Amino acid sequence: MPDVIIRTADERMKKAIAALSHEFSSVRTGRAAGAIFEKITIDYYGAPTPLLQLAGVSTPEPQLLVISPYDKSIMGAIEKAILASDLGLNPSNDGAVIRVPFPAPTEERRRELVKLCHNYAEQARVAVRNARRDANDSFKKQEKDGDIGQDDARRGEAEVQKKTDSYIKDIDDLLKRKEQEIMEV
Repeated sequence: MPDVIIRTADERMKKAIAALSHEFSSVRTGRAAGAIFEKITIDYYGAPTPLLQLAGVSTPEPQLLVISPYDKSIMGAIEKAILASDLGLNPSNDGAVIRVPFPAPTEERRRELVKLCHNYAEQARVAVRNARRDANDSFKKQEKDGDIGQDDARRGEAEVQKKTDSYIKDIDDLLKRKEQEIMEV
């Protein structure tokens, strides 16, 4: 039974890391990346559809994205959606593709992005700690009910603490890498 508790806590901690990685991928670093358009949706024949399902996105240069819509009739809608988003990008439409240049972020904007990344990392740390707390509560409950002995409960808590420390270190490493990527000029 303690193995199940440890495995469940481990899975929750892995999910927190995966969520953090996903959040980090959507933070603009000054280098063009198609993942930035994940949250943009276009009204396609009455249905809100994600941009990445309606067009191919390529990166011919580090500071440029090229969007090639599968249906040329929605180019105007894609352009409007990018302009309306909070990304601060200015797309240009040449009739065949939409080019989206990525200006290098200002020092102030970089600091804001780093702050945002720190918030995402803290949320991930909280999620990892919540998984630890729930696992420790389960160990205490089972010990109280007599399902496991005190030694097994302590061993389980120690194992969960080791995993917690490891995942918190992973979060800190991810944050450090992302911070360097953002601050790189």
